[in-house]
Amino acid sequence: MIGVLIVDDERLTRELHRQYVERLPGFRVVAECAGARAAVTAVLESPPEEGIDLVLLDMTMPDGHGLDVARHIRARASDVDIIAITGVRDADVVRQAVALGVAQYLLKPFTFATFRDRLEQYAAFRAKVSDVEGQATQAEVDALLGSLRPPASVDLPKGLSPSTLDRVAGAVRSSGPLSASEAGEALGMSRVAARRYLEHLAEQGRVDRESRYGTPGRPETEYAWRR
Repeated sequence: MIGVLIVDDERLTRELHRQYVERLPGFRVVAECAGARAAVTAVLESPPEEGIDLVLLDMTMPDGHGLDVARHIRARASDVDIIAITGVRDADVVRQAVALGVAQYLLKPFTFATFRDRLEQYAAFRAKVSDVEGQATQAEVDALLGSLRPPASVDLPKGLSPSTLDRVAGAVRSSGPLSASEAGEALGMSRVAARRYLEHLAEQGRVDRESRYGTPGRPETEYAWRR
């Protein structure tokens, strides 16, 4: 389990981020802080059993800047990872965050789907790091760095909407494998429409197609989320 520290001066924001984290397998919230000083203390002085691996860090707080939090953490040689979650869009702040080893920079507001994708990218990065031993090859280095980059946006085929695509993807992720009929019934849409979205997800490499046997007639295609 990846232990998460949530740092934000807004109580409602902390609650929202905690709910998001709790919906993700493999992650758990181990602590929350409302300010910069408390965040530094939590990271540097928390007992090992709390297991803080990742800090979700706001950039603007009444008692300090998120960049200062990151500097203090790095100055003490802490290897905890940081994802900035902020409304600050200043390019110089982004540059400094990257220089301090911030793994992701996520701008508010965002959807759960975006939050989920960024944390799953981070989890994939950690998994790849643990798999690489000794001297890494160039391909392994490229794979490590690439796992933290958001996928390039892809224009949807005509007639597909991003919001519905996200709903279909969420249904397969949480309840799959699903056939087009099952997805359509669960989401209140036709089998044909559901199949278009499922086929698009398959073409993008996000789901796998498999034939489902055991029922009379032709085998049915089911779609499973690609882990």
